[in-house]
Amino acid sequence: MTQTVRIIRDEHRSIAAVLHGLQQLARDAQDARVRPGFDVFRAMIRYIDEFPEQLHHPKEDALLFARLALRAPQAKPMVEDLRAEHVEGARLVRELERALLFFEEGWPAGAADFLKTVNAYADFHWKHMKKEEEQLIPLCERSFTAEDWREMDFETLFTRIVNLAPAPVGVGERWQKSS
Repeated sequence: MTQTVRIIRDEHRSIAAVLHGLQQLARDAQDARVRPGFDVFRAMIRYIDEFPEQLHHPKEDALLFARLALRAPQAKPMVEDLRAEHVEGARLVRELERALLFFEEGWPAGAADFLKTVNAYADFHWKHMKKEEEQLIPLCERSFTAEDWREMDFETLFTRIVNLAPAPVGVGERWQKSS
């Protein structure tokens, strides 16, 4: 298993852990006698918005999907579907935020809608991750060359950025002023 695949699978596990926790707490919040800690829901939804939607998915889009479309043209429909799912996932996060807002402002009303929205997002995201792990990654492993994997290695890419970027961002040479 390459470093890139290991990172993607580790990130999927982190996302899954937050989704499981969010579902459990949303189920627990159905008890109208106990006011839930809405701050934990906000933190979990922020994680979902900032990590998968802003960091994880863009890496997949830019590195895996683009290269796979070049190496395995037959994968283009799957790549297009996965990209569309990334867009849909971002929309569903807005639905989570909306449902949480209504739940918090109207507590205890809104608990059932919040749980339904959480479950819909979790189900959507698990199906998406399953498709990536069972279809996309194996196809990448069959289609990519060793050079492809080296170029996508996130740690190597990070090191390259640090070496190219001038201080204080990195250790590269300062940019020269033009005359």
